[in-house]
Amino acid sequence: MKTIDSIPISKISRASKLVTTGAKVGVNYLKYYGDKMVNSKDEAKERLNKNNAEDIYDSLKKLKGSALKVAQMLSMEKSILPQAYVEKFSLSQFSVPPLSPPLVIKTFKKYFGKHPEDLFDTFNATSVNAASIGQVHLAEKDGKKFAVKIQYPGVAESIASDLALVKPIAIKMFNIKGKDSDKYFKEVEDKLTEETNYILEVEQSKAVVNACKHIPNLEFPEYYEDLSSKRIITMDYMKGEHLSEFVAHNKDQNMSNKLGQALWDFYMFQIHNLRKVHADPHPGNFLVSKEGKLIALDFGCMKAIPDDFYIPYFELAEKESIENPKIFTEKLYELEILRPDDSPEEIEFFSAMFHDLLSLFTQPFHNETFDFSNPEFFNKVAEMGQRYSKSTELRKMNGNRGSTHFIYINRTFFGLYNLMFDLKAENVKINNFINL
Repeated sequence: MKTIDSIPISKISRASKLVTTGAKVGVNYLKYYGDKMVNSKDEAKERLNKNNAEDIYDSLKKLKGSALKVAQMLSMEKSILPQAYVEKFSLSQFSVPPLSPPLVIKTFKKYFGKHPEDLFDTFNATSVNAASIGQVHLAEKDGKKFAVKIQYPGVAESIASDLALVKPIAIKMFNIKGKDSDKYFKEVEDKLTEETNYILEVEQSKAVVNACKHIPNLEFPEYYEDLSSKRIITMDYMKGEHLSEFVAHNKDQNMSNKLGQALWDFYMFQIHNLRKVHADPHPGNFLVSKEGKLIALDFGCMKAIPDDFYIPYFELAEKESIENPKIFTEKLYELEILRPDDSPEEIEFFSAMFHDLLSLFTQPFHNETFDFSNPEFFNKVAEMGQRYSKSTELRKMNGNRGSTHFIYINRTFFGLYNLMFDLKAENVKINNFINL
């Protein structure tokens, strides 16, 4: 894969890169208007989406950092984005152009104050894995292999300006209106800032490992504080296959079920026992070992779940609450889905919309076991997402809905559901975590 010798760091250079991309998108639309005159509208729109997705991703992968992280988050919204965007943005999960070896050495020395070979016996300056915020290198010390994650230069300093650049796109895509919208972007900015603090990530990683290492068929690397810094993390090198690559060829249903149960137990144990969850469940953060165990990586994005959100959120997920109009409405207000300033039309619309969504999305929690290989359930989720994303009535409403905690909790469940479906896990015990 081609490497990158430099990353735009200043606000002006990053903005100019996106302006150039905007111009390319404009040209793509001009081509689209001509294309649909001679070809079918659907074919023309598909080509437009493909060209736009390619140009936007090409820009974001060179910027890296928060801009690329947003693409990664959006790639999990399979029911909202056109397929061309999902496919392209999914590459940001574990396959992006890495920094060149000379830039890696320069960055390491800047962040650690030493050459990598002053710390390790050997250090491979060619990346073995590159993602949105950092890339991983293989090193050895005293005969032991380590994975060394190095943060891209300028990422931490450009979070606020990057989000300001992508904010107009997000506002349009998710129909966010009004002065209250800033609190949602602040939540994202705060979590991204945490993700760039590698000292915090090491601390969080060690806490998760200690709390969850007893869960069957689950493995974690060990983290080394003395070989880490604010922008560098050193951990055990874990050998395995990325989850997305594994599911592409796996034919062993028992293996799918075993891995699916481990993944589900891991998330339910965190949510219900720790009240803090690994809110970045995409395939790039999980490996499958040769022994058939699930390896969990990268705990930079951890979301705390306060009681005033956790309690009404899971009360609302109960079948009895969904079927009781009085309790259902009370919980919608508690979770800020319904607002005191809503019009009667908004109350009626959003009550019906969330009743539809929750009646479907909470089905796994209404059963002792659930078949995540069933395409019917996921097709219904996708169809509902597409229906509401195209709703002209919804676009007229104020899209500022729900507590800010929804952003990362919903992201967690969407990502988890997608991984469970990719694994095609059957007969998953929903409340197995209680006995762990």
